[in-house]
Amino acid sequence: MRHSAAHVMAAAVRRLWPDALFDIGPDTEDGFYYDFDLKHRLTAEDFPAIEAEMAKIIAENAPFVREEKTREEVLEMMKARGQTYKLERLADIPEGETISLYHSGDFTDLCRGPHVASTGEIRAFKLTSVAGAYFRGDEKNQMMQRLYGTAFRSQAELDAHLKMLEEAKLRDHRALGRDLDLFSIQESVGPGLVHWHPKGARIRSIIEEFWRKEHYRAGYEMLYTPHIGRAGLWETSGHLGFYSENMYAPMDVDEQRYYIKPMNCPFHIQIYKSRKRSYRELSLRWAELGTVYRYERAGVLHGLMRVRGFTQDDAHIYCTEEQVETEVRECVRFAIAMWRAFGFEDIVAYLATRPEKAVGDPARWELAQRSLEAALKAEGIPYELDEGGGAFYGPKIDLKTRDAIGRAWQMSTVQFDFNLPDRFDMVYTGPDGQEHRPYMVHRALLGSLERFFGILIEHYAGAFPLWLAPVQVCLIPVTDKQIAGAREIAAQLKEKDFRVMVDDRPEKMGAKIRDAQMQKIPYMLILGGRELENGTVSVRSRVAGDLGAMALEAFVAKMDAERQVALR
Repeated sequence: MRHSAAHVMAAAVRRLWPDALFDIGPDTEDGFYYDFDLKHRLTAEDFPAIEAEMAKIIAENAPFVREEKTREEVLEMMKARGQTYKLERLADIPEGETISLYHSGDFTDLCRGPHVASTGEIRAFKLTSVAGAYFRGDEKNQMMQRLYGTAFRSQAELDAHLKMLEEAKLRDHRALGRDLDLFSIQESVGPGLVHWHPKGARIRSIIEEFWRKEHYRAGYEMLYTPHIGRAGLWETSGHLGFYSENMYAPMDVDEQRYYIKPMNCPFHIQIYKSRKRSYRELSLRWAELGTVYRYERAGVLHGLMRVRGFTQDDAHIYCTEEQVETEVRECVRFAIAMWRAFGFEDIVAYLATRPEKAVGDPARWELAQRSLEAALKAEGIPYELDEGGGAFYGPKIDLKTRDAIGRAWQMSTVQFDFNLPDRFDMVYTGPDGQEHRPYMVHRALLGSLERFFGILIEHYAGAFPLWLAPVQVCLIPVTDKQIAGAREIAAQLKEKDFRVMVDDRPEKMGAKIRDAQMQKIPYMLILGGRELENGTVSVRSRVAGDLGAMALEAFVAKMDAERQVALR
């Protein structure tokens, strides 16, 4: 239905601006878009006119009719209409493959389909935004106008979705990152390169400390690896052959060519190969918060969600055939536990199986896929099967989680790899004294720290739970006479590992409370002469408001209990 709505939108645009040239108009997870080359610059002010024309086309209830034509026929048709972008898309269709058109009323598009029976089946719809998009995603090509919309089966579903979009705007991590002074991306340094400000860096250090502690508990060891490596390493791994367009330009050192790493795996493999390995020491669980650099086109960069330099929550597991199922199940359990610690409960899985073109022994694929599925069933995780959707080098599990406003985020991955162990000739000595190939599993729980932090900001709308908040308590002296007392209390709280600030600015108390609330600080302690005299603090909660006066020891006990919820 959404794909059909994209055709209706394109037909409406053509009726309003007959000179429009068209590229593609696919459906997306919750909507659709169409790319136009149009002299008129589309803005939100055009949306009512386009929506009105779409409503007319829907009321016409024109059937979607499929027609197959020869390449030459379609070529002549698109040439006659001046649709140059369609000519390029036509050239992409392999020789011998069926070429189909879809007609709906007075609109015809080069399209595989499928579609609903007629335009009248499109129910509730809404245009949502317009943005620039390079043809084929290449900044060397023409900049087009990408018009976005969404469609649902009922007005109630559409209204709920639009409400979610409005809430998402309020939670935009880019705006909150600026307002809460968490991070920035400086154009003078370069797009897609993140600067962590003191408050954001404090949260990151809390996340990293928690991450390391949980990994050590789960039997992992930590690795640190270089940021650059010789070209030969990336030739062996296959990156230079298959991934070079995403790697930064090489540098020459001592007449040797080096590349900045886009991934950590080849370095971990080198540590594995640094000496002979026995089956007795497997499984090996090795983790690293490794910073990598990948070239992303400027048009796809988006705050913390899509960057060029990021730190991966990375790990590799090397094990025997007998250990595979246990290791996979532990990965899934660990991922779920980690997400729940950060406040995410709604988790679903996708199991991607062997594609048509794949490397590795089919028997190993079968064992790996069986182990992945058994792990999901054992942990009671609902999952969907993606037949043939695995990478060429191994099957995988992707875990998606929903945030506070219902958006799904794909984060954790458990990925088998039958390619790199072969390329690097990884072996271990088995109980029979012979060399065997280990199973290798790539595993990420949080993805990248940058993207995870962006999701975390939006999930909590910047109001982090106490254990993650960069400032947990703001002490507000009523007058200058209480500043010294406030600093003394702050020192006591810091001794107990609480993160505290004293607002000693020459501002009115109401302004200080409002600023602390805007900065989403969990607790404010109001200190007047009476509180200092009685040895109490007047507590104000970010959520519950005024909690009244209490002894400092009682407040400390309350905070200590609250921060222990996630920290076990």
